[in-house]
Amino acid sequence: MRITRLEVRDIRFPTSKALDGSDAMNPDPDYSSAYVILHTDTEWKGYGSTFTIGRGNDVVCAAVMAHEHLVVGLTLEEFRAAPGAVWRRLNGDSQLRWIGPDKGVIHLALAAIVNALWDLYARHAGKPVWKLVSEFTPEQFVASVDFRYLTDALTPQEALDLLRRAESGKAERIARLEREGYPAYTTSAGWLGYPDDKIRRLCREAVAEGWNHIKVKVGRDLQDDIRRLGIIREEIGWDRKLMVDANQVWDVPQAIEWMQSLAPFKPWWIEEPTSPDDVLGHAAIARAMEPLGIGVATGEHGMNRILFKQLLQARAISFCQIDSCRLGGVNENLAVLLLAAKYGVPVCPHAGGVGLCEFVQHMSMIDFTSVSGSWDGRVCEFVDHLHEHFTDPCRIRAGRYLAPEKAGYSTEMHVETLARYEFPGGTEWR
Repeated sequence: MRITRLEVRDIRFPTSKALDGSDAMNPDPDYSSAYVILHTDTEWKGYGSTFTIGRGNDVVCAAVMAHEHLVVGLTLEEFRAAPGAVWRRLNGDSQLRWIGPDKGVIHLALAAIVNALWDLYARHAGKPVWKLVSEFTPEQFVASVDFRYLTDALTPQEALDLLRRAESGKAERIARLEREGYPAYTTSAGWLGYPDDKIRRLCREAVAEGWNHIKVKVGRDLQDDIRRLGIIREEIGWDRKLMVDANQVWDVPQAIEWMQSLAPFKPWWIEEPTSPDDVLGHAAIARAMEPLGIGVATGEHGMNRILFKQLLQARAISFCQIDSCRLGGVNENLAVLLLAAKYGVPVCPHAGGVGLCEFVQHMSMIDFTSVSGSWDGRVCEFVDHLHEHFTDPCRIRAGRYLAPEKAGYSTEMHVETLARYEFPGGTEWR
């Protein structure tokens, strides 16, 4: 099966109208997807995506097409035989690499293509991606990872040893996952643009639906944050976990001072307290938070496996937040799962944007079945919007993701969605 055409569509949703997704750094997002379709010389297709928040989505689409010469002509058999080697080749064009490397628009584009390749692989195998990878041998798993720049922290042999240890009980974990689902947390009640009455209503709904982990946005105004967290604690009580997310707005000293003021509300973690690239800044914040019992979480804007390696080496994070589209697709996420397991840090993925919940649920489930072997201290983010646009939307029951059953990576959108929301010609934008 050979890829004959690379197609990309600029799909945007006007979420800024209701301030869905609003936070201290991103007050008016229009959640968007650079949506990839891989056409083959058969009836099979692969669907992939990367996530942006509006303007610039067209730039990512252009970057996708810049990879056309690396994608068209590739066979599924080549990818299936050596996913890690193919990933390195897609990531290694010398001229494209210059405008990365391993970061920015070029890496977002790579993620969309790689996600589509895994969707094609899993569809043809007749399995959801999480189960496809869960059934890999340790050798197949390691062959999916590019270990360049990682071997000072994790060698292929160490990864093999880790995965072989996790083989024990894997079948039971797969059965448990299919029976019980995977623990999740919700951010749906916590957007900064929401009025107090809406926050109260959404918190009450979250409690009634069985959510035990709830995250809210902070960082625009300290007194307003104190008031809002007071409201939320009134509604959810003190037995449930409350997490806060600053979305990168603080300098390091400001983050420490602000969180000392929010500590009485007992946040489980502070997410993205400062620049996502500042490893030593995160480490300083983590040291200051330890006496307060607050962990540091980051990774939503973690550009590559090398940055995650450094965050873990520096003990700068207590929670590792992979993103299915910010990293270079499935392969690089698998690399970070291995790194996090080596350093004993739980993976709690970022989700919420267009399709991110659909995609990253697979990564959490692979971590549980094949890598960490545990979901203790692990939760996968859930935000309740835009799922209706996917042919295999994620399913939530009592605060848990139910394991996807359909073949593929849950990445395909409805054709009606493409017609309505394609920018700028779709009916929603005209």
